[in-house]
Amino acid sequence: MSRDNAAEVDRDSTGAFDSLFKSHHDAVLRYCVRRLGPSDAEDAAAEVFAVAWRRLDEVPTGEPARAWLIGVAYKVVGNRYRSRRRTTRLRERLQSETPEPADSDVEVQSIHLAMDELSPTDRELIRLSSWDGLSRSEIAQVLGIRVNAVDQRLHRARTRLKTHFDRLFPAVTPTTPEEASL
Repeated sequence: MSRDNAAEVDRDSTGAFDSLFKSHHDAVLRYCVRRLGPSDAEDAAAEVFAVAWRRLDEVPTGEPARAWLIGVAYKVVGNRYRSRRRTTRLRERLQSETPEPADSDVEVQSIHLAMDELSPTDRELIRLSSWDGLSRSEIAQVLGIRVNAVDQRLHRARTRLKTHFDRLFPAVTPTTPEEASL
C-alpha cells in the first residue's frame, strides 16, 4: 500500500469513526448511565468508543452499529461491576486484617485510642515505622520525602502520641510514701 493510499484509508477511518460517534454516542451514554450512574458513565462510554476505534473494521455499518456498540457497552459495564466487587472485597479484607486491639490487652487498646487522636499523617508515619517495620529510608521512599524529614516528622508524631496517651490515661502517682509501697 502506498503512502497516499494509507493516508486515504486513515481519513476514511476517521470519517467513519466520527460518523459512528455522532450517531450513537448518546445511546451508548444513556445505556451506561442507567447501569453505572452518572459518575462512571462517561468513562465507560469513552471505553466503548475506544474499543470501536481499535476494531473499526468489525463495526457493522448503519443501524446494526448501535446494537454492536451496546454489546460492547454491556461487556464494559460488566467489567466495571466486577472491578467494583473486587475493590469492595479488597477493602473488606484489608479492614479485617487491620490490627485490632485484643480484648484482654488494655495497653494495646489504650494505644489505639491515643492513635485515633492523631492526624492521619502522624498515624501513617507511626504505622509505617512501628507496625510495618519500615526503615527511615523506606518511609521516605513511600512518602516521597527526605530521610531527615522522616526523622523530624516521626519524632513529632511520637511526641504527640505520648501527649495524647498521657492525657487519655494519666498515670496514677502515689501521693504519700505509704501509697508508693503498696
